[in-house]
This record gives sequence, C-alpha cells and structure tokens, in this order.
Amino acid sequence: MTASEQRTKAGVLFAIAAYSMWGFAPLYFKLLVFMLATEILVHRVVWSIVILIGLIALRRQWPQIKRAFRSPRVMRTLLLAGLLLAGNWLLFIWAVNSDKLLEASLGYYINPLFNMLFGRLFLAERLRPLQKLAVLLALTGVVIAVVGLGYLPWIALTLAISFSLYGLLRKTVAVDSLPGLFVETLMMLPFALGYWLWFASSASDMVSNEWYVNSLLLAAGVVTTAPLLCFTAAARRIQYTTLGFFQYIGPSIMFVLAIFLFDEPLHTARLVTFAFVWSALLLFCWDSLRHYRLQRKLILREQV
Repeated sequence: MTASEQRTKAGVLFAIAAYSMWGFAPLYFKLLVFMLATEILVHRVVWSIVILIGLIALRRQWPQIKRAFRSPRVMRTLLLAGLLLAGNWLLFIWAVNSDKLLEASLGYYINPLFNMLFGRLFLAERLRPLQKLAVLLALTGVVIAVVGLGYLPWIALTLAISFSLYGLLRKTVAVDSLPGLFVETLMMLPFALGYWLWFASSASDMVSNEWYVNSLLLAAGVVTTAPLLCFTAAARRIQYTTLGFFQYIGPSIMFVLAIFLFDEPLHTARLVTFAFVWSALLLFCWDSLRHYRLQRKLILREQV
C-alpha cells in the first residue's frame, strides 16, 4: 500500500469515526435526562473550553486566535456563528431528551440540501438540474409532513437551517475550525458561567454530586471535541467531496436509535417524508459522484 493510499484509508476511518460519534451522541445526552437542556449546554460550553485550550496549545494555534481578535468583522461573524451553534446544540439536546430524536435526524438528513440552497442564494453558486430536483423532492417531503401530521416539522427545519447558516458564516472567515470553535465557545462562556452560578439546579453542583454524575458532566467536553478532531483529521486526508458522502452516517444512526432503542413512533406520513428525503439524498449523492468523476477526467486530460 502506497503512502497516498494509507493516507486515504486513514482519512476514511477518521470520517467514519467522526460521524459515528455524532450519531451515537444521543446515548450520552439520554444519560443526562434528569437535567434541563440549558444546563447540559452550559457544561458543554465550559468543559469544551478547557479541552480546546489544551488542544490549541498543543497545536500552537494561538497566533490564529490573536489575529481573529484583532479583526472586528471576524469577531462579529464568529459571535453570530457561535449563537447559531449554541442554539443548534440546545435544540438538539432538548429534542433528544424530549423523545424527538426522529425529527432531529430528519434535520441532519436535509442539512446538505439547505447547504446547496444557501450556496445558491448567498454565494451565487449554480445548482445543477439534478440538484434542483433533489431540493424539490426534500421540500415535497416537508409539505407531506405538514399535511399528513398536521404540523410543521420545526425541529428538523430549525436544526437544518441553523447549522447551514453556521456553515455559511464560517465559510466567510479565514479561521481554521479549531481556533474558530474556541473563539465562538469563548464568547458563550460568560453566559454559560452566569447561568451556572445563578440559575442551575443542584444537579450542576459538582461539590455535592456523586462521582459518576460529575464524570458525565466533564465528558460533555469530550463529546463536543472528539468528533471534531476526527473530522478535521479526515478533511486533511481525503477530498472534501468524498468526506460529504460520510455525513449521512450520523442521522442514519440517530434514525435507528430513535426507532429501535427509544421506541419513537414512525407514522405513515413521517415515513413518506423520510422516503422523499432519502430519495433526494440518493439523487444528490449520485449527481455529486458523477460530477466529481467528470471533473477528474477533465483534470487528467489537461495533465496529459
């Protein structure tokens, strides 16, 4: 096996690890069902900062953070991105512990389709005909959910839109993922500490808690940073287009957990919605793969 093949294989394994950890994250949040979602978010912010400080020191990325602090535009963008990310985290935690994981998984299934749509609206990126059809299929699935279930799947839509907008904002600033996450989380830290000091319940009292409860709270930082590290390691080793094909591992694991472990109901209308979304994603993946192969052929011809 050549060095390039070993690098690609490692990248694939890192990608599978990242998206698998994101997929199984609801199992962790279920262990904290006795706490409010806001309190879990507080610990996620606090302990993520502790781990991120160590990681950034290890990677010597402080100069990037200093450059970010010197730019008011970058700081405004990261502040807005941080608010979107915190809102996304909070809603996801609440959805998991309110037995709405199925709808949360739907949100992460349709997230790539919103990425395409926002790319068209805000970045003037052109959608290929099959991409337009994929977006239309997904929207049809949402309409069916509204008609069949009698309500708008707002959890799925909010998760998808907030994370797509987060990605859009991060695309506009030249800050790497780890320093960017540190700055975003750091700006959330005063709010998190304030909530912990004045509003948190006794479950957040780490002085009187049992050791296993404190262990769960401390693990919030690992749950946040471990998949991100695997993701960034994968992104450095394989092409971003290839990486995109692994992103459906997460919501697929969530879907299986919701149905078979947490016994969430899968109504006919909801199943039809998923069928439309899955069809859209299959079309999206096939079109992306076809386009990628065409681009590769063009590059090879130019090199010859």
